[in-house]
Formats: sequence, C-alpha cells, structure tokens
Amino acid sequence: MPVNTCPAISIIIPVYNVEKWLRRAVESLQQQTFGDYELFLVDDGSRDSSGDICDGLAEEDDRIKVIHRANGGAASARNEAMAVARGTYLYFMDGDDWCEPTMLEDLHGLASENDLDLVVTGFYIDTYYDEGKYYREWRDAPDRVFSSQQEFREQAHALFDAQLLYAPWNKLYRRAYLEERGIRFPATFWDDLPFNLDVVRDVERVGCLDGHYYHFLRARAESENTKYRSDMYDKREEEHAWLQELYRNWDLDSPAIREFLSRRYAERLVGCIENVTNRNCTLSREEKREEIARMISTPHAKSALEEASPRSFMMRFVLLPLKWGNVRLTLWESSFISWVKSNNTNLFARLKANR
Repeated sequence: MPVNTCPAISIIIPVYNVEKWLRRAVESLQQQTFGDYELFLVDDGSRDSSGDICDGLAEEDDRIKVIHRANGGAASARNEAMAVARGTYLYFMDGDDWCEPTMLEDLHGLASENDLDLVVTGFYIDTYYDEGKYYREWRDAPDRVFSSQQEFREQAHALFDAQLLYAPWNKLYRRAYLEERGIRFPATFWDDLPFNLDVVRDVERVGCLDGHYYHFLRARAESENTKYRSDMYDKREEEHAWLQELYRNWDLDSPAIREFLSRRYAERLVGCIENVTNRNCTLSREEKREEIARMISTPHAKSALEEASPRSFMMRFVLLPLKWGNVRLTLWESSFISWVKSNNTNLFARLKANR
C-alpha cells in the first residue's frame, strides 16, 4: 500500500531583496514545534544575494524548494508556488518577517481537529524606528470556531475591524478549498485584500485562534508603506467598493456593519490625504489643495464622515476638518501628520495604533 508523502502544510515565501532578513524568517520556521511541511522560496528576480541564500538554505534542509524566476511581483510568485504545492494546507509568509515556534502546530491543530477551510490568528506589528528599537502593537483574535457560515458572516465585520482578514500571513488555508474555486492572488498592487475577499466570500468552516504568532515588520526604508503612490486614492475607492459588494452579496446590512464600513473609509481617507502631503509627493501646493478638495467633497465621503464613530478622541479631532469640508485646515493638519511620520516613526506608530 503506497505511503502518502504529501506534507500537511505547504509554506510559500516570495523573496525579493530581503538578504538581511531571509535567514531569520526561514530559521523561525525550522524552529517550529511542527515539522511536517514543505517550504517554497520563490526568488522573484532579487538583485541582492537573496537568491544565493535561498539555494544555501535548500542545501541544508530537504524540505526547502527554491524557484528562481524573473521579477513579477509577490502575487505571481505565490501563485507559481501554489501550482506545485502538495500540502493539505497552505501558509503564506513574507521574507522579512518571522514567527513564533508553536505557530504551525497550533494552526494545524485547530484546522485538523475541526475540519476547517480557514484559520485566522492574532499577530504582532513591529515598527522599527532605530537600529534594534521598535514599537510593538498586536492584533487580538477571538478564540472560537464559528458554528455556521452565517455566523461567520455576521461577525466578519469585527474581524475586518481588528485587521485580521486583510493579510495572508496570519491564516492557514485549506488548499483544496482554494483549488476548487480557482482562487489565486490577483495581478494588482495590494493583492492581499482581493485574495482574501475571494476566500471569505463562500467559506463555510472558519476558526479563530487566540494568540500572537506572526511578527510583521514595518518601516523598512524601502518598504512600500513609506512611498508616495499617485494611485492610492483610486485603490482605496476600489477596496471600499469591493467590501460593499461583499456585504451586498451576503445580503447583510446592520447599523454595526454600516458604521464599520464608514469608519474604515474615513480612516483610509486620512491616509490618502497624508499620501498627498507626503514629502515624496510631486504635486504642487495648489494641486494638493485640489486633490484634497476632490477627496473630501464626494457624496460617499461626506456620508462616511457623518456616520463614522471614531474610537478615540484623537481620531474624532483629526476627522473634524474633513467633516467641515475645510480644505486649507485639512491640508495643514495632514502636513503635520506627514512631518510626524517622517521625523518620528515611533510616535507615528503609537498614534496610529491607538487611533
């Protein structure tokens, strides 16, 4: 009788110019209390020594498989590994992050014991502001297995609100569920959300695991989080439309869901305005004023700003110029936020975490 040699978990890491962090990421997996996995390192055309590090790690550990390819982005890198993965479950990790040693054991335990398609956990965000110094915040997950698809859908807004349903690296996915529905990472910037929206749209068996297992590192100098993006506002508008469509598809509407969607929109609108006042933005001051006026004057922006109930006094204060439609005051306020973001990463991270 043939022995099933397929691993329990296939781990996929897209690798691009992360030579300083990659070995730590892989070592945090090798130190797991659960070892029944295969690990795909997808060298996405790295220009540093990341590809060589991948090969060296594979020589040391036969669970590691390396894919070298021309640069095409993290989404297509993950998809390429998904096409050859054999694990019952899939786990996605970033090459500059790391995880706690019991993560895989606890995720797999909950998934296998309850026959789940999706497991969601809490995580850490480590924002580095100096060499070896960082501010740590954490996202808590409820400790529960949802009894039905409807129960999960009715509670999903709380999971979104806690930032638990956006990224792929705090989740374990049943590979067969993704394969049956042809779910892949789309070829778009910020591909995590549309991927996970495809996952949760029809998912029935979902569990959440209390605990913080994954360390997401923020504020690398070359990180996407620090760049000016001319299309950020359009991307946020697109994301908002996706979430609205999801809830229409689920036929769910309640004051709590509407308030969550409005508050989420308002908070990200602040981020879009800060993107305009970012020191790397190339627009003239007049163009910045025009762009801000456009963003805060739309009917859905006004509606969201009225319906949102910010969780902190600080955020209520920040939203006031937007609610008043005062472009000059909004520009001044956002310029100050940009200054704090550029000059005091520690303070900015603390303020953002407690918004």
